[in-house]
Amino acid sequence: MPAPTIDPTDRDPAEVAPTDTYQPADPVWIYRSGGWRVGMVEAASARAATVTYRPTGEQDTGVDTVTAPYMLARIDIDPLTDGAGTA
Repeated sequence: MPAPTIDPTDRDPAEVAPTDTYQPADPVWIYRSGGWRVGMVEAASARAATVTYRPTGEQDTGVDTVTAPYMLARIDIDPLTDGAGTA
């Protein structure tokens, strides 16, 4: 599953989905440490979302709060992040 290549600062604000359009357990990409990371929404509000994500090349996870420009919906399933048996 290839990660997005767009820089968050280059995204058209009119095309950025508000964070409150995401629901818990939605698969997403989040931008952290200079790249897009596989994640899953834990909670979302009008201002930000809390996401559990997997740093690149890691099996561990991190949790962070991100704003809308730093999130993208993800279609592909990631068995490590999305849970066993969903691939």
